Amino acid sequence: MENLTIKILNHLGNEQVPFIFIIDFDKKMPWICPLSEIDSTNVLYDINGRTNVWNKPGEKKEISFDVKPVAKSRYEKAFNLVQGHISHGDTFLLNLTLPSRVETNLKLEEIFHYSKARYKLWYKGQFVVFSPECFIKTHGRKIHAFPMKGTIDATLPDAKNKLLTNEKELAEHYTIVDLIRNDLSMVAKNVKVEKFQIIDHIRTNRNELLQMSTEICGELPEDYLSRIGDIIFNMLPAGSISGAPKTKTIEIIKEAEQYDRGYYTGIFGIFDGENIDSGVMIRFLEKSPKGLLYKSGGGITTNSDCDEEYQELIEKIYIPL
Repeated sequence: MENLTIKILNHLGNEQVPFIFIIDFDKKMPWICPLSEIDSTNVLYDINGRTNVWNKPGEKKEISFDVKPVAKSRYEKAFNLVQGHISHGDTFLLNLTLPSRVETNLKLEEIFHYSKARYKLWYKGQFVVFSPECFIKTHGRKIHAFPMKGTIDATLPDAKNKLLTNEKELAEHYTIVDLIRNDLSMVAKNVKVEKFQIIDHIRTNRNELLQMSTEICGELPEDYLSRIGDIIFNMLPAGSISGAPKTKTIEIIKEAEQYDRGYYTGIFGIFDGENIDSGVMIRFLEKSPKGLLYKSGGGITTNSDCDEEYQELIEKIYIPL
C-alpha cells in the first residue's frame, strides 16, 4: 500500500494535478483525491483558508463539552513503561497519547465549522481535526517544517517566559528541532533553522494555551514535483508525534499505548498543482462504538512528571474557538 501511495502521489505531482491527501499514523489507510472530485457531503477541509466550504453555518449553539479523561491508572502504567525504556536508553523523547471520552451537544460537522485552526478536516462523519501544527509547506523549491513541542497554561503569571525557559520543555523542543532537521536533510539541501521558538496563543472552549514551534527550511531538488510521494513518506511519521530515535520509539509507543491511533497523528494536506501545505492531525475527535473519543497526549523525557503530563493530556482536550 505504501509503495502504491507513493507512486500515485509522484504521478499527480508530476502531472501537476491538484489533490488532497490524508495519511494515517501507520500509513495503512491513505486517502488521495483530486480536488476536482471532492464531494463536500463526505469531506470538508480548510487549510490556511483554502477550503471547499462556501456556506457559513447558522448561529452558534451554546456548547456543552463534558470531558471524561482516560483513567489516571492507565496513563500512569503507560508512563512508567516509557520511563523504563528511557532509563535503558531505548528512547529519549516519546510522544505518549491515549483516548478520552467526550460528551457534547455538537455534531462533528458543527465542530468543524465552529472551530478555528490552521488545519481543519471533517472526514466522512468519522472524525474531525482542528490542528494548529504544520507538517510541511513548500514554496517553489523551498520546503518548510514547523515542529511543535512545548505547551503551557497561558493564564499563568509570566507564562511565555516560563515556557521559553522551562528545562523539560526546552529539552523536548531542542530534540524535535534536531530530529526534523535530520528528516528534512533526507529530502532537501541547505537545511537550517529559520525562526526559533515561535509562540502561538490558542483560545479554547475550556482554557488558553501557549504552544512553541520552530520554523526549519531547506531546498528541494529541481525534480521535486515528480517526487512528492517520496518526500512525504521519507518524513513520516511526523517527529513531534513520535519521538527520537524514531523507529525504536514507535515500537515503544505501540507497547505503551495499547490502542490504535488510526488517523490521529497522521497528516493531511493539499497540493495546488505547485505547492504543498499540510498539517499534523492533532486535536482530534472521532466516533467510536464507545461514543466520541478525543485522542491527546504529549512528549515524555527523563525529566517528565507523571502528574504534570497527565494534566497536559487533559488540557489538550478542547475546541479552539
